[in-house]
Formats: sequence, structure tokens, C-alpha cells
Amino acid sequence: MKIGIIVHSKTGHTLSVAERLKEKLGAEGHTVSIERIAPVDENERGLEKIKFERLPDISPYEALVFAAPVHAFSVSRPMQAYLGKLPGLNGKKAACFVTKSLPFKWTGGNKAISIMKKGIEAKGGKVVATGIIGWGGRGREKEIAELLEKFSKAF
Repeated sequence: MKIGIIVHSKTGHTLSVAERLKEKLGAEGHTVSIERIAPVDENERGLEKIKFERLPDISPYEALVFAAPVHAFSVSRPMQAYLGKLPGLNGKKAACFVTKSLPFKWTGGNKAISIMKKGIEAKGGKVVATGIIGWGGRGREKEIAELLEKFSKAF
């Protein structure tokens, strides 16, 4: 299966998990590409005003993974804006995950995943897996390993 991982990563934490996921899925026979979304100015007021250097073309992919950090107890504004600009997903399988500095899922992780799921489903995608990685917690490596396993089973 050809899988695209669409990532917004400011510090590199989210990107590092995406790279490990790419490696895992690739080892299982999938063709996987990582595409980064890069906002021109992510502090722009209003999601509709956020502009991107370029938007990844998702048409070549049979399945997608969306990955972003949690900012201010929600999904990053660039990922929210990107999901709003997506063309129709036409029933494609999709998964999403977030990384966050605080270890508890209720400190923005659950809300971020909810927003991402709604954005994907609004475009006709079928969410098959989600995950939250608490970057500041001692269980980070275990959470990453569990996410990799869960996502690999979903595809």
C-alpha cells in the first residue's frame, strides 16, 4: 500500500515519530513517504488566513497518516488549517497522532485528536487509528512502540 505521512513539526519531535513509523511500515512492505507542511506564518489570525509554502499532493496515496504537535491544548493551527484545505479523501484509510510536552492525554491530546478526526471525516476519510505521545513523560518510548504497532496493524 502507498502511504503518505503528512507532518507538521516545529521542534522535530513529531517528525521523529513519523520517521520511525515510516521505517516500520516500510519494513512491512508498504511504500511510505513523509511530506511536511510548512506554514509561511503560523501566527496569522484566523485559520483560513494561514498560507503554506506548498501543500502536499495526497492523490498518489492509498492511505494517509496525519501528525502534528499539540499547541495551547489543541492541535497545531497549521494542521487545522491544512485539514480544512484538503480535497476529498473519498473513503481513504487515515490515521492521526499528536505529540505533546505534558504526559497526560487530557492536557490537549484528546481534544487535538478529536479535531483531527473530525477534519479527516469531514473530507470523507475513514480514521482507522489514533495516538497520543506524551513527550515529557517517562513512558514516551513505550507509547511510541505501541503507536507503531497499532498503526502497522491498521494498514
